[in-house]
Amino acid sequence: MLHNLGSINLDHFYRVPHLVHPGETLASRSYQVGLGGKGANQSLAMAQAGGRVCHWGRLGRQDGWARDRLARAGVDVTHVELVDEPSGHAIIQVDDHGENAIILCPGANHGFTSRHRNALCQAAQPGDWLLVQNECNALPELLDGARRQGLSIAFNPAPMSDTVLELPLDACELLFVNRGEAAWLVGLPEASDARVLLEGLHERLPNTATVLTLGSEGAWYQSGSERHFQPALAVEPVDTTGAGDTFIGYFMAALQEQRSIPDCLAFAAHAAALGVQRPGAADSIPSRDDVERYLTDSKSA
Repeated sequence: MLHNLGSINLDHFYRVPHLVHPGETLASRSYQVGLGGKGANQSLAMAQAGGRVCHWGRLGRQDGWARDRLARAGVDVTHVELVDEPSGHAIIQVDDHGENAIILCPGANHGFTSRHRNALCQAAQPGDWLLVQNECNALPELLDGARRQGLSIAFNPAPMSDTVLELPLDACELLFVNRGEAAWLVGLPEASDARVLLEGLHERLPNTATVLTLGSEGAWYQSGSERHFQPALAVEPVDTTGAGDTFIGYFMAALQEQRSIPDCLAFAAHAAALGVQRPGAADSIPSRDDVERYLTDSKSA
């Protein structure tokens, strides 16, 4: 089982001709509200991929529909708590090139207490996976407690901040980072070559496997001296929101099935490539059937 202590947000999407400039007032072409949050997206993606995932989260009581949406997708929501606080939410601009800019308000996602952490660690079994991101509070205590419980920890340090540098990252078995996050962790320029970033990550965290996602430049997996590269797929993006979360959910589902690392990378890359061709975050996550067909078509092309 994979337990995901992660954010659940309401995403407010604004379609705009370009990302707004400082001092500019810009009319949006469309507006919609959907389920989001890196935690919820990753749980939803894992469930869509056929994985077994239990989500731990907090939502404003008036937004219980978001919990229901996760449950319908196959996510175990036993530990998604409805509270008398505002839910987390994000303001998302998406431009004509599919690029986005996001403002995040944590809301209920920052209300986790020692009671939540203790309950999670007691509910999980040694050898289970714990997946976390950087959109919820109390991560230092959570990572320490999970390590003592014998859980395998996968961490996606997004959104990246200096507080991540103070976390016990050596407790993590698997790290998911994009180029900017990798550069921040190892103190190198973001434009550094991927191999240089991988070397820096290995030097800093020699016992932690890393998945480095590079968008249109593909993705790398590194564990010790082992490296695998997954090329990007040639697609025309409509909206890149949630692409990384889709990748992570599908990768973890494939890992849960004990697939090889190259297979995990290919499964995740094809899911993300399908997702960026659709608008939205949670709404863009493809089904396993769609991804399997895409994989088959890609191999026969």
